[in-house]
Amino acid sequence: MSTRARWTLGGFVILGIVVVAWWALAVRSAALVTTDQDGGFRSADGSITTVAPEKRSRAPDLKGTTLEGRPWALSQDVGHVVVLNVWASWCAPCRAEAPVLRAAAEEAAPKGVRFTGLNTRDSPVAAKAFEDTFQIPYPSVDDQEGALLLQFAGTINPGAIPSTVVIDQEGRIAGSVMGRVSESTLKALIEPLLAERPPTAAPTMASSPAAVH
Repeated sequence: MSTRARWTLGGFVILGIVVVAWWALAVRSAALVTTDQDGGFRSADGSITTVAPEKRSRAPDLKGTTLEGRPWALSQDVGHVVVLNVWASWCAPCRAEAPVLRAAAEEAAPKGVRFTGLNTRDSPVAAKAFEDTFQIPYPSVDDQEGALLLQFAGTINPGAIPSTVVIDQEGRIAGSVMGRVSESTLKALIEPLLAERPPTAAPTMASSPAAVH
């Protein structure tokens, strides 16, 4: 290959790299603040999503077993605002947000808010040690294979740990946080749901054939 041909080829390679980099930057910038089709607000920098009441969908009918070996079902908390936090003991951001979640759960408990952890891709021994270390006051459901987490596909990224889903009193998905959650974010998601009128009859959860029994 001649010197001129090599220079020409090199120029095309550099041009291609520049175009790809420009496209990636443009996509990221456009995603910083968007409104999702469910009428909620999604922030790419904090990965926070809220869903307007009339656009909310039923949460999946999750069933499983807690780390203590007790049966658990998400439907048992219908009528309450529910905060479902996805975590693992090996996850550094999970360890960082644990004190925030503990404090928020203790503060919100008198208001009827139910917190539950979804422990995924972890070992039971390490998970229990995590709960003891951070004195987590609420139960966590064992989801080692990620089957329960997958039922929230479309709401949260199954690969995003930690992540948090907030469910309203009617058992509908009202918001989510991708990544580490802050105290102010939790309050901003929970308080409006507490102000909503509670259901007059117990709604049912969305059925799913993938539920763990």
